[in-house]
Amino acid sequence: MYDTKQFRKGLKIEVEGIPYNIVDFQLVSPGKGGSFVRTKLKNMLNQAVIERTFKTGDKFVQPDLEQLEYQYLYREGDHFYFMNQANYDQVPLDASLIGDAKDFLQENLVIEVLYYNGRAIGVELPTFVELKVIETEPGFKGDTATGAQKPAKLETGASVNVPLHIKEGDVLRIDTREYKYMEKVNK
Repeated sequence: MYDTKQFRKGLKIEVEGIPYNIVDFQLVSPGKGGSFVRTKLKNMLNQAVIERTFKTGDKFVQPDLEQLEYQYLYREGDHFYFMNQANYDQVPLDASLIGDAKDFLQENLVIEVLYYNGRAIGVELPTFVELKVIETEPGFKGDTATGAQKPAKLETGASVNVPLHIKEGDVLRIDTREYKYMEKVNK
């Protein structure tokens, strides 16, 4: 059981039988009356974000969530195939469940699949992935002082903005949470 005093960003709670992830919260103590907690909650089943207000001291159950490690194998149509790292079972997941994570899936990448009551409801990528640049415009000598960026297409099909010195064939470390270039990897 969780109390409103234990709220923090990223905490997962169950409200009216639905698992939610706390996106943001604020404790409000008005001059009159009791204090309350104003929250933004992300529905983990359909990704909708709602705002709810709870009285201080309200209690919430922890949702029946399980995170399992899977290795990405391949894509076939609208299904992505993964192998369970514990028992080697192959599981197809629908493209709608994968969402934007598809932009960073490469063969053999280990991800976490989130299950709620035995049903897959989402995937979580590693924070950073290393991907090769397959297409970008050439940079121009002396054009580095401005901090300008250009688009680069990665081996998975994703496109990110990179500094001008990056060229085709470079391997980059990408932050999957923000779709952001972090650094060039020396390989």
